Amino acid sequence: MEFLTERKIPIGDAAEAVFDWLQDNAGWLFDAVSDAMEGLIDAVLWVLQTPHPLVVVAAFAVLTWALQRRWQPCTLVVAGFLFILNQGYWEETTESLTLVLAACVLCMGAGVPIGIWAAHRPALYRGLRPVLDLMQTLPTFVYLIPAIVFFGIGMVPGLIATVIFVLPAPIRLTHLGISSTPRPLLEAAAAFGATPLQTLLKVELPSAAPEIMTGLNQTIMLSLSMVVIAALVGADGLGVPVVRALNQVNAGLGFESGFVIVVLAILLDRMLRRAPR
Repeated sequence: MEFLTERKIPIGDAAEAVFDWLQDNAGWLFDAVSDAMEGLIDAVLWVLQTPHPLVVVAAFAVLTWALQRRWQPCTLVVAGFLFILNQGYWEETTESLTLVLAACVLCMGAGVPIGIWAAHRPALYRGLRPVLDLMQTLPTFVYLIPAIVFFGIGMVPGLIATVIFVLPAPIRLTHLGISSTPRPLLEAAAAFGATPLQTLLKVELPSAAPEIMTGLNQTIMLSLSMVVIAALVGADGLGVPVVRALNQVNAGLGFESGFVIVVLAILLDRMLRRAPR
């Protein structure tokens, strides 16, 4: 045993050396990323908090109708948001929604193209798979340490940690959808002289739409699961009262705020879930 312990592989020292080098030489890049993230967060927060809450609730109901074409989920969405208003958590809810929506923009904007690229290049996906496994299995608290080092305290490090944790989901599901495109469809497109771009836009993406929508759903749910962890680095939202309840050992506050998170998760899931035909 002493032979092994005396020759410890310096993983921690190597990681610290990398972080120090990045902090010394890439500070300008982290500042630019931070400014861009803050701009996105402020824009989404302005959209959700500037109108009257009932206007926002109506907008979500209209969006649900556009996606579902059924009155039941619309009624559920309205009732759920009215319940959140009744509990006095509207501001915290909009802050959590801001984190979720910003994470969706970043994860889907990066995950779908990477998934398409990986589906067309199997060797790339084989090399990418261990990285995706690491991103999903590494404890999320570990992400918070470099996020704080590079981006400080606030919504930005919470968003960065959320994106790292969530990004593998849209990549994997987009890869699955594109890879599962029926070969007869691809052969028919090639026979009619379709270019690779036309094949992607008119054959592969429509065929992979269910998997991509599932990736969006998973992105939202996983992002929402990060609101409490993001609160530990100063991110606003529904995680703040949960952390406060934990510090105060306040069971009532913890259950109340936790139940609001559950209601919000159900509303977002019902908005995007497709009814069986």
